[in-house]
Amino acid sequence: MSGDAEVSTTIEPAALDAVIFDLDGVITDTAEVHLQAWIRMFNGFLEQRADGGDYVPFTKDDYFEHVDGRPRYDGVRTFLQSRDIELPDGDPSDSSDALTVCGLGNRKNDDFRKTLAEGVDPYATSVTLIEDLHANGVATALVSSSRNAGPVLEAAGLGHLFEVRVDGNDVIERGLPGKPDPALFLDAAKQLGIEPGRAAIVEDAISGVQAGSAGNFALVIGVDRTGQADELRANGADVVVSDLGELTVASGDS
Repeated sequence: MSGDAEVSTTIEPAALDAVIFDLDGVITDTAEVHLQAWIRMFNGFLEQRADGGDYVPFTKDDYFEHVDGRPRYDGVRTFLQSRDIELPDGDPSDSSDALTVCGLGNRKNDDFRKTLAEGVDPYATSVTLIEDLHANGVATALVSSSRNAGPVLEAAGLGHLFEVRVDGNDVIERGLPGKPDPALFLDAAKQLGIEPGRAAIVEDAISGVQAGSAGNFALVIGVDRTGQADELRANGADVVVSDLGELTVASGDS
């Protein structure tokens, strides 16, 4: 759809068979946990690389431009490329001490998993929206670039809400390209047996709304919790909300 037209925040079950959600920052309050883990990892690496000299820290802007929404190792590669830093890819089995793309990604993941053990809070409004969609015959799926999507859902007690889940493990195991490529969303729609033109995407990452737009989905909804509403619209969001409580589901009986 064109981002130039005014789009209603009412979801019409007559027009949509499914809504496909991102996880972190959309369903659960874990986007900030990811951000802080990336900041600690990259700044530790950059400080080590500077060996006592000055370095330019990794910032929130770096996160949103190069990392947010991408599969873990893609995020490492993209940020390193932005700083003209070359490291070998290594292997996903690399230790978190290894100076490789995979080693740095694993270092970030170790940090994230420690924080995850403290518990995960879902957004109550997101859960309510999903329950309303189910009540009106609209299927739901989850798409996440994170390989931790399963543990996050389990920690939040939300696994039962989604008929289909496609995540970072599928990127690795099935060779699916990550966001901003639409492959993960298209795979979820295929598993649901639904055409993209009959499904909506809900995303908080720039790479995610780019993927939804590239996949020709019926509606791309951006969730702005960090002050990037204009960027979400510019990259493919048809409508932007600050919380899923702003979305309503039209009754199937109306």
